[in-house]
Amino acid sequence: MGEPALTSYTCKLDDAQAAQLKAYLLERDYEMRAVPHTRFAGHRNKLNVNFYKSGKLLVQGKGTREFVEFVLEPEILKEARLGYEAEINPDFIRPRLGVDESGKGDFFGPLVIAGVYVNESVVRHWQEKGIKDSKRVTSDKRIGELAKIIRSTPGCVWTVVPVGPETYNRMHKKMRTVNQMLAWGHARVIENLLERGAEMVPPPERAISDQFARSKSTVANALMELGRGLELVQRHKAEEDLAVAGASILARDVFVTKIDELSEKVGKKLPKGGGAPVDVAAKELVAEQGAAILDEVAKVHFRNAARALGLPEPPR
Repeated sequence: MGEPALTSYTCKLDDAQAAQLKAYLLERDYEMRAVPHTRFAGHRNKLNVNFYKSGKLLVQGKGTREFVEFVLEPEILKEARLGYEAEINPDFIRPRLGVDESGKGDFFGPLVIAGVYVNESVVRHWQEKGIKDSKRVTSDKRIGELAKIIRSTPGCVWTVVPVGPETYNRMHKKMRTVNQMLAWGHARVIENLLERGAEMVPPPERAISDQFARSKSTVANALMELGRGLELVQRHKAEEDLAVAGASILARDVFVTKIDELSEKVGKKLPKGGGAPVDVAAKELVAEQGAAILDEVAKVHFRNAARALGLPEPPR
């Protein structure tokens, strides 16, 4: 399979790297141009290399991939970021499923579990588009943009299972622990993806997820019929795998959408997380709309619920 065309690449350089790159461009007769906001800018054969005052380097135009792989990485950055993953780590291009969740630590809003199928062309495309673990993306707007890229990537198969607060609270009463609920959610997502097996070319070799339970058997035991035939890999920091990172973005995007919908429903901005702003909003909500409202918008086993209702907090 040929390499996909790469026409744009950005990264940060420190002063020493910038000086080295400028010397390289001058030595090789790049035409140096005055470009607004740059410290220097070189042009040669439809390739532009612009280094901005902010410390950002932008390589653009025909020959971007070759410049990055054969000049920038070995000579300047001294590390391989693009194109070498398959040689260093064959798992990078293996067809696989990635599973992750969002909302687990948020008092308000749903628990959302998402899964994606990726193959070599999908991961290479995502890498060039800047897909990364949702916890490293700071704005909801950017999450939305990345989620759109994921959903429209040819060859990617994805699914999202949102568990709204009322369903979540019913399930938690029955299952007793969040880990049991997560195990069910991960198993459900894997099953949903495998039911679309004909769309996954080549078939996935494994499913990767974060290890949230002490025992790896928690998820394995929850797997349904199709999922039991797949290798299940659970590990800490699984979101470093691009498949899991993609799932984390889809899950976060749906979480953000759903918490906005709930905010609209109750006429109040529901904050994310579980800290002091959440306690303030929860107390106000209960005072205005009564205790029953929490069951509709929040995870009532959280200690925030007891504080909002003026009840003694459960033991840790």
